[in-house]
Amino acid sequence: MTPGAVADWLAAVSLVTGALLSLAAAIGVLRFPDTLSRMHAATKPQVLGVLLLLLGVGLRLRSPADLGMIVLVGVFQLATAPVAAQMIGRAAYRAGRVDRDLLDVDELADH
Repeated sequence: MTPGAVADWLAAVSLVTGALLSLAAAIGVLRFPDTLSRMHAATKPQVLGVLLLLLGVGLRLRSPADLGMIVLVGVFQLATAPVAAQMIGRAAYRAGRVDRDLLDVDELADH
């Protein structure tokens, strides 16, 4: 196999895996019962899914300009998703939308 064919196969595997992880994240957001579980489903598999999709697109396109943009999108995704999840979790906790019985450690109980 030529290096281009190997890259195309890796791109296909990355694209399919990333799409499946993103689908799992969407199903988790719809099906999970509480805010913290939904927040977890919206961040963990979704970010990995997007990164795998970007890897697949990068392996397929292979031009320097496209790769630079793909890297920027991946960095912004890694920078914004955890911060957004932290803010959503904090707002849900303050609004009383979190079942405190489900928490193993409640670090904000004293505040």
